[in-house]
Amino acid sequence: MTAFRWIEGAGGEIVADGKRLEAVAYGPRPDQTPTLVMLHEGLGCVALWRDFPARLAAATGWGVFTYSRAGYGRSDPVALPRPLDYMTREARLSLPAVLAAIGFERGILLGHSDGAAIAAIYAGEHSDERLRGLVLMAPHVFTEPPGLASIAEARRAYETGDLRSRLAKHHAHVDVAFRGWNGAWLDPGFEAWNIEDAVRRWRVPALLIQGADDQYGTLAQIRAIEAGSSAPTERLILEACRHSPQIDQPQATLEAVAAFCAKVRGPPKPRRPSAR
Repeated sequence: MTAFRWIEGAGGEIVADGKRLEAVAYGPRPDQTPTLVMLHEGLGCVALWRDFPARLAAATGWGVFTYSRAGYGRSDPVALPRPLDYMTREARLSLPAVLAAIGFERGILLGHSDGAAIAAIYAGEHSDERLRGLVLMAPHVFTEPPGLASIAEARRAYETGDLRSRLAKHHAHVDVAFRGWNGAWLDPGFEAWNIEDAVRRWRVPALLIQGADDQYGTLAQIRAIEAGSSAPTERLILEACRHSPQIDQPQATLEAVAAFCAKVRGPPKPRRPSAR
């Protein structure tokens, strides 16, 4: 684990679970305000968040930390095929090291798609008093035939269309990024994947955001989370929005996240006594 040097908007890196990970931070450091830690989707990375992290920092006054998981962006690659429990391993092994590296003191995990699953697993498996809540965008807690069909269509677009060239602009190891995600989800053994048990164990409030036209998941995902969570949940279903609310409906998503952060922030952190 390598401590992260928090410099507004500047690229840096940390080492977590033996992998070098690219990272960028915005806003105040974790010792100054709560922190939003952003977990990207299955084909995402730091760059593909676009300007959303900076806008979140401005809207909330919180620090915002983004990083590319191993195998994505400019981070170190991983061996293929990925294990079918790769999201659980990420929540157990890498994410705790990431939080330690930035000096996380209190805040929220904001996850998109695969990142939402990793955040959900972490919250269900760790009694982390620093965690004030979850923001889960386009979350999935089990597989669905329509979602798997869309993932199969993505494979065809990668192999015969321009998807590979578009992703290569953002991922140094593009085949690792794509095939690690796509190969796991389309493995026959993955059809039984289900993390609803993690939802039942978490004890923090959650904001659930999903596009009404999400091609990778239906509202059954949201309903399952609401039914399973013993902690408060609130939902935002966005019209004219597919799998990426932060891209298709950025302003509505930004406002909802900012309002949720204000609600769960809690009392101010006690000031340390000054040295005399």
